[in-house]
Amino acid sequence: MGTYNKGILGAFSGKVGTVVGANWRGKDVMRSLPKKTGRIATDKQEMQRLRFRTVANFLHDLRPVMGRYYGIAMGDKSKNNLATSYHMKEALVQIDDSVEILLNRVQITRGVLLGLQTPAVAAEAGGILKFSWTDNSGQGTAKATDRLLVAVYDPITDKFETMEKAGLRSALSASVTLPAPFVGSQVHCWASFVSEDDRLYSTSVYLGEIEAV
Repeated sequence: MGTYNKGILGAFSGKVGTVVGANWRGKDVMRSLPKKTGRIATDKQEMQRLRFRTVANFLHDLRPVMGRYYGIAMGDKSKNNLATSYHMKEALVQIDDSVEILLNRVQITRGVLLGLQTPAVAAEAGGILKFSWTDNSGQGTAKATDRLLVAVYDPITDKFETMEKAGLRSALSASVTLPAPFVGSQVHCWASFVSEDDRLYSTSVYLGEIEAV
């Protein structure tokens, strides 16, 4: 792929002859068309593609959260890139010709802020989940004003519900109401803290599986 300023055609996008023009990150770029090939993907290549598709589909609903609260972007590695890389390496298990997500290894957020201490979750009627923890404000960079972020996954609908302002660290508990389709399902829960100014965030903790009633 090459960059150019003003060629004989000027800036362009789309296919012209054997090259493709586009605008990437504010720069006009062009690249040659890929060569056609009749090669069939190997089993290893197919498995790698399956792994990527599985992770990409699973994390789809989480991209807005991960785009802000997952690691530190470096160079061309965005926070979502970092999240995808981690889950492909650490949160997948291969079973014969298929792969499955290891939910207890999923990370919704990843950072250095102190997370939840002795966290727990309980279900209450009406699709309510009550999260609780011990106040550890004042330890390290943890503050009473840190916001609770909650993510709940329903395997039946294959959907995530995220609540970014579920409560404050100093409150010691917070209740969230799930969407109606989640009720009756065995849902999986994660929680973390985000600083008031959005600059710091903890690595999420997996709270396990619970039936939403």
